[in-house]
Amino acid sequence: MTTVIFNSSNRELIPLFLTLNLSSCLFILGIIGIVWNKRNLILMMLSIELMFFAISLNFIFFSIYNWNLIGYLYALLIVTTAATETAVGLGLVMVAYRLESEVSYDSLITLRG
Repeated sequence: MTTVIFNSSNRELIPLFLTLNLSSCLFILGIIGIVWNKRNLILMMLSIELMFFAISLNFIFFSIYNWNLIGYLYALLIVTTAATETAVGLGLVMVAYRLESEVSYDSLITLRG
């Protein structure tokens, strides 16, 4: 018997294993983006954001399945953490671009502070 996500009228919407497969595929794409792309820092940050999004989807799907609001709160916490990570990362990218006129992982090694 497969577990499914129900709506308020108890109709079957999406099987839970499909939603978990979606979030795990997004997470794996994020890992692949980080491993294969070691030069472009912006694409690395996008891959990290994709991983955060996959984790948030996972919390939301389990929250819908269990009729619990805690998953939504964790997803909100993850989204705010991802936003702050993006702000700090883009600040570092701007400083690295000003110093060396390129944006790469190696250019961040020269930053000290």
